[in-house]
Amino acid sequence: MKRLFFSCLVIISLFSCSSDDGGINNNPYIPNTLVQFQINLDLPLFDNLRFAGGSTYISNGGGVRGFFVFNLSGDQFLAWEASCPNHFPSSCSTMTIEGVLATCACEDFEYSLANGQLLNPVEGGENYPMVNYRVTKSGNILSVTNN
Repeated sequence: MKRLFFSCLVIISLFSCSSDDGGINNNPYIPNTLVQFQINLDLPLFDNLRFAGGSTYISNGGGVRGFFVFNLSGDQFLAWEASCPNHFPSSCSTMTIEGVLATCACEDFEYSLANGQLLNPVEGGENYPMVNYRVTKSGNILSVTNN
């Protein structure tokens, strides 16, 4: 009876584990750095985030080179590391926003802000997507974290 009870507990605990990586960074080019920043959507500085497709660059909120915040659908937000995920951080690896794309000046890599994927991959090379940070919304406050 004890074995059955113990086996049931083990099985329940295995199935209750989440597969969500919670923003864990597995990219060899981007070191793990603290990201913890709040954005008040009522401030004029963040007007661009009030509509779907809008984005902004936060240079001082943490991360390696700061991060981008993208309004995916009006109420769903995504945050991405601003350092190119396919280069070690350097003078050219800080990406810029061009519409709904993030572009790296090192090799003109283009990434979708909607899903973080590299749109012009290099053949035969390992191509990494953008490093994602967690975004939660409470009222008009966005919290961007990597923990």
